[in-house]
Amino acid sequence: MAERVQCEFFLIRYVPDVVKGEFANIGVLLREAGRDDSAVVRFTRDWTRVKCMDADADIGLLEALEGEIGARLQAVGNDAPGIKPVMEILEDTLANSVQMTEVRACLAESLPAEIEQLMKMYVEPLKLKTERKRTGRAAIAGAMRTEFERAGVWELMRKRIAASLYTRVGDPMKIDCGYRPNGVIRMFQAVSLEGDVEAAKGLAYSAPQLMEGVQRVEAARLELTAVVEPLRAVSDTEDEATERYRFGVETMERQEIRVVTLNDLARVAETARVELRV
Repeated sequence: MAERVQCEFFLIRYVPDVVKGEFANIGVLLREAGRDDSAVVRFTRDWTRVKCMDADADIGLLEALEGEIGARLQAVGNDAPGIKPVMEILEDTLANSVQMTEVRACLAESLPAEIEQLMKMYVEPLKLKTERKRTGRAAIAGAMRTEFERAGVWELMRKRIAASLYTRVGDPMKIDCGYRPNGVIRMFQAVSLEGDVEAAKGLAYSAPQLMEGVQRVEAARLELTAVVEPLRAVSDTEDEATERYRFGVETMERQEIRVVTLNDLARVAETARVELRV
């Protein structure tokens, strides 16, 4: 293993309000211990945190500051102090709102590798691969599709079924999906009870017209199923959310809407697979 080099580094910070003392690290200055002529500087390329702290921050000036410091360091000779001119630049910049920390020691395999590591550790915001978690109706609809796809029936189902085919022209409601095994048509609608019960009330209001219309147009009986979250996903206690959830379920069931939860989807999809003979 190559011998590590004794180094020193300084963090460069943006301090929009010196009195408050809040800051954001914006760069690193790294040098071999005692060798100002070896110093290198690197500033961030992501100014999000600076803008969050100070919407009026002069990003152009801060970016130019990196080049000015770098040029000053390159002009430094072995017998001339390199850090002092840098400190003078910072003291003259933005009324002392750019500052440099006290020196800190480190061991480095190489200066380029070490400055990259220091930037990741102290300067750059942590970038995590995150996927926005879907909630509410979108999450339920996604889970429905996943289970029907897993059962191999999704492509055989009707999607986004217009209620106006069975109620009246102008009805904007769309039913998520459905299929017809024999003399019955099964339709499925994702209904979230997480926030309010308006969707449940809307489906309950439309159910009698849908059922009558399917009988008239298709000469078949409609079995309308609402897929909802489990109660525990909405509330863990007997509180207002629990009562709202129960109200939504009961409102739909009174209109002969079958209510199942996400936990029942695998069984529902398996029934569809058998009925569609996949």
